[in-house]
Order: sequence, then structure tokens, then C-alpha cells
Amino acid sequence: MTHVSFVQDIQPLSAFRSNVTGFIKQVQTTHRPLVITNHGRSAAVLLDVIKYDEMLEQLELLQDIHTAEQQIESGKGVTHEDALMQVLAGITA
Repeated sequence: MTHVSFVQDIQPLSAFRSNVTGFIKQVQTTHRPLVITNHGRSAAVLLDVIKYDEMLEQLELLQDIHTAEQQIESGKGVTHEDALMQVLAGITA
């Protein structure tokens, strides 16, 4: 994900309310998240839809890797050779 520009990408809620369309266009153009603050504290993040989808895909991949590592640690893994034999058996069947 593109890093936040502290000058452009952190805006108070009042500024966001008065220029919603402009900030949405900014996020779509820069592909950087917009941090919205309320009373000086971070309150929400506005993301470009494409970047959000990419984040979800990356999170799903990381979760799959974590699950696979747990399965291997618990003895549920399959060696490369066994997996290859299973695939080849499925192809020739």
C-alpha cells in the first residue's frame, strides 16, 4: 500500500464533510488512504476500492499461509513427492 502523506492524507472530519467528493477523487487518483480525524484523533480511513480489494487478497493469502504452517506443524503436511504422485495419479486416471 502507498504510504500516507502527512500533509495531504490526514484531514479533519469537518474538512471531509465539506469536500467529500474531492477527497474521494483524491483517494482514487493517488491510491493512498485518507485518514479522517475527529477532535484531533484518528477516526476512520477512506480507501480506494482497488487498493481495498488488493489488501483483502493479501490478507487471505497470509491467512492461507498461516493455516498451512499450522497444518505442517501438526503433522498434516504432505511431502512434495507425495503431492506430485497424487497429482500425477489424478491426471492419468
